[in-house]
Amino acid sequence: MKISLILLASLIAFGSVQAAEQPSALDQQAPGYYRMKLGKLRITAVSDGTVTIPLDTLLTNISPDKLSKAMATDAMTPQAETSINAFVIDDGKQRILIDTGAGELFGHHGGHLLTNLAAAGYPAESIDAVLLTHIHADHSGGVSRAGKPAFPNAGVFVDKRDVDFWLDPANVSRVEASQTHTFAESERTLRPLINAGLLRTFMAPATLPGGIRAESTAGHTPGSVLYHVESEGQTLVLWGDIIHARAVQMPDPEVAIHFDVDQKRAVTTRERVLKQAADKGYWVAAAHIAFPGLGHVMYEGDAYRWVPANYTTQLGQ
Repeated sequence: MKISLILLASLIAFGSVQAAEQPSALDQQAPGYYRMKLGKLRITAVSDGTVTIPLDTLLTNISPDKLSKAMATDAMTPQAETSINAFVIDDGKQRILIDTGAGELFGHHGGHLLTNLAAAGYPAESIDAVLLTHIHADHSGGVSRAGKPAFPNAGVFVDKRDVDFWLDPANVSRVEASQTHTFAESERTLRPLINAGLLRTFMAPATLPGGIRAESTAGHTPGSVLYHVESEGQTLVLWGDIIHARAVQMPDPEVAIHFDVDQKRAVTTRERVLKQAADKGYWVAAAHIAFPGLGHVMYEGDAYRWVPANYTTQLGQ
């Protein structure tokens, strides 16, 4: 189904889009989940869907020609279909969900998380805790459905700086006009959690359920964080919005996006996080790199490249 560029821009800017038609069964993929082992942990990437975004109007610090050439290296154009990924960390005792997708905010382009979680063996009521990398519709929009918590047995953890920012309308002058709707969306999706006593705030650095460590990645939003997960000497770092356009921002981390509340700080954060990932060689789980978004960062000259996880079925071996 074709959608105008104006609607596409508002969609990825976390506006509310309702599609006129639902896709037929023949137009749907298999259930969107993928598993890997990390030491004794089972990691499950779960898809909330994909959305096409106009990178030519969203990215900054890059010329149109350079953008087109960078996307062409991945056989893509600036009208880029982008994954919305979430992840379950399962230690056999606790099931912890990282990010919640867009919920009801993107029409059928997002909002598939609950269906895919159930298909992966994790119905919503089985989730023990939800950890948000930050408050934006495609990460926090799925915390509630129809005005009620989507994960009724889970406390939802998020950095207090994001709660203080996005739930205070007085901050509206601190964001670009295209982002002001995030305040209303945050109120709509987070208020049911507050009313139910399920919202939990922290200040990174912090240690959260499952021993997961939160590290500040402020810039994209004031309370953006990444999460460190460790088991038997292996490490997985879950990024949130460090990267929106892999083919562009890996080779050129100075490229920012209009979604960043503080673009300059977001660039500095991205450079630090990419260098750390390349230096340490740990696993990365990325929200907006092609599903399942699992892989490694490696140096390529003075820049970086993404190495996706090799497909495996050998989880119990």
